Amino acid sequence: MNRRKIVVLGFMGGCPIAGVVWQHIHYIVGLQRLGHEVWYVEDGLRYPYDPEAFTITEDFSYAARTLQRLAEQYGFADRWCFCARYGDEPKTAGLDLGQLRALYRECDAALNVCGSHDLNDDLLSVRRLIYVESDPGVEQIKIDLGDTTVRDYLARHASLFTFGELVGTEKFPVPLHGLAWQPTRQPVVSDLWSTGAPPPEDAVFTSICNWSTSGKKDVTWRGSNYLWSKSLEFLKFAQAPRRCGETFELATDIKDPGEKQIFTDNSWRLVDPHALSIDWDRYRDYIRASRGEFTVAKDQYTRLHTGWFSDRSACYLASGRPVITQETGFTDFYGGREGLLSFQTMDDVVAAAESIRADYPRHARAAAEIAREYFEADKVLASLLERAEV
Repeated sequence: MNRRKIVVLGFMGGCPIAGVVWQHIHYIVGLQRLGHEVWYVEDGLRYPYDPEAFTITEDFSYAARTLQRLAEQYGFADRWCFCARYGDEPKTAGLDLGQLRALYRECDAALNVCGSHDLNDDLLSVRRLIYVESDPGVEQIKIDLGDTTVRDYLARHASLFTFGELVGTEKFPVPLHGLAWQPTRQPVVSDLWSTGAPPPEDAVFTSICNWSTSGKKDVTWRGSNYLWSKSLEFLKFAQAPRRCGETFELATDIKDPGEKQIFTDNSWRLVDPHALSIDWDRYRDYIRASRGEFTVAKDQYTRLHTGWFSDRSACYLASGRPVITQETGFTDFYGGREGLLSFQTMDDVVAAAESIRADYPRHARAAAEIAREYFEADKVLASLLERAEV
């Protein structure tokens, strides 16, 4: 593959949460390992979040410090920019505005990760903008409902990719209206996660999540409300650890006392996610110290049969930690037997836990093999770039 100059457009400085950070680092490091010259840019109107002050602010110094640390740690020092366009004039950290504009004109492609960027005039000078959708279903439904703003936004990209591997198939019910969505997966750099060692003897199944996010991307379509939150799905399976005879742990912030009691009554351990969320190394250590992951999928992903899979779950797999997760249709492509087990019912959860307990080393090996075979960054990103004609 010829060496290209590629910009990753993301939001890990403005939203410096560990799961978000790792999602972007896998793109940056994966593209570097393919031999490309990789730049990272945040350029938009959104005010950044400061997790130390617990506030959204126009001061982007925390975002800039975060990006500087990550750039030094992961090999893109002097190749990053935070451009704040919410004031009277754009202000930047890293590159200055002239350098940023030159980068846009000179680069071969820019990946709009999670569709995080509004398309200002400077960004529109990029010759190949590539849209990478992490939340399948929402954009497709909006277009089916006649939202021309969303359609016009997507049309400004040269290629459209989605984590919904079943989008566009007969199993996905939403019409595409002529848009050429292509499947992709969340890349993971396995050697950044692999330990080569089993978890501690007292390790339990864990997961990390935002608790209640409904409202942000909830959509109503054909008389049904499709929710963008894991909380209601977790509540459906709150009895899972008690039924499985194991302790499960969830790093999340449940505000409602009644909901919290339901989980403690069913042998869940609940831990404060804040320390994990602001420290990407501690977040990785937490996953590596787990026995595996038990998690659910958002209502939208399951009921629309998207084939979506979690980038966090891919990190568990890369760490050699088996995953039990809710079925979205991803087993049409990988998993379902060893290392990565899916469920639709509580009986499925119990059977999966029993299988892993019966031969943990086999499932741990299979988990790592699935990560390398289906999610390894160089494979995922080489395929994406080839299909995007970069």
